[in-house]
Amino acid sequence: MTRPHLPLNALRAFECSARHSSFTLAASELHVTQAAVSQQVRGLEARLGVALFRRLPRGLALTDEGLALLPVLVDAFGRIESVIQQFDNGHFFEVLSIGVVGTFAVGWLMPRLRSFRERCPFIDLRLMTHNNVVDLAAEGLDFAIRFGDGSWQGLAADALMTAPLTVLCAPSIASRVRRPQDLSHETLLRSYRAEDWPGWFAAAGIDCPAIRGPVFDSSRLMVEAAVQGAGVALAPAAMFERELQEGRLMRPLDVEVTTGGYWLVRLRSRQVSPAMELFRDWLLAESGARAAPA
Repeated sequence: MTRPHLPLNALRAFECSARHSSFTLAASELHVTQAAVSQQVRGLEARLGVALFRRLPRGLALTDEGLALLPVLVDAFGRIESVIQQFDNGHFFEVLSIGVVGTFAVGWLMPRLRSFRERCPFIDLRLMTHNNVVDLAAEGLDFAIRFGDGSWQGLAADALMTAPLTVLCAPSIASRVRRPQDLSHETLLRSYRAEDWPGWFAAAGIDCPAIRGPVFDSSRLMVEAAVQGAGVALAPAAMFERELQEGRLMRPLDVEVTTGGYWLVRLRSRQVSPAMELFRDWLLAESGARAAPA
């Protein structure tokens, strides 16, 4: 397809003049004379056969035609500028946006991000955390890392790792928790997944007591409450290795229950970009997982 000649200088002169409502200020931004900007705009108006501005004693006012053209140009020039800014020292920086469940982000991903940066320095990584509720399309995400069973409608999923839940608490509480039955005397902190504690007690082979502890929408917050002695948490120990090594958190019982794992997901309709492929390969290698069929 052959594109018609676009008067880019004139379009830029109009867009800049419209933003400033002034030929003089536009000339200053574009580093040309006021007369040059005015001439470019008049030439564009002559080509289109319409007036884009009403010339006022103290500035410019857009006509209806100018109002129709301006947002298109602002968007187009903005997109061009955004792409050009991704070039640096002869390389193209590709943006990669990822939504990550907070527990995984802090407990596993952050300590390894330096490795990815060293391997893929030309990927501009954007990380947003979520509490396991994420809309990839609405939020403009390339990937998300979620906890669950890997079955989400419209999403392709790669298993990263299982995440068995275990009892975690502060040392002061751990000293009195020697068997599962001892938990009936403690405050049991709850996540938004109501089935976690009943599943754990079933794995321990005893009845689940009444659970009335506070509910958290994030395992990271729940375990922080446990660290501060507010109660006993049920969470994946693998995400809290630092707290366990530092002795701020203890694991008094060996019983575990698996209710899900961490998954890397993307929209099935989303074409995989080079940056997405590099991140996926790195993440699967770091987690020791295997890629699922495309």
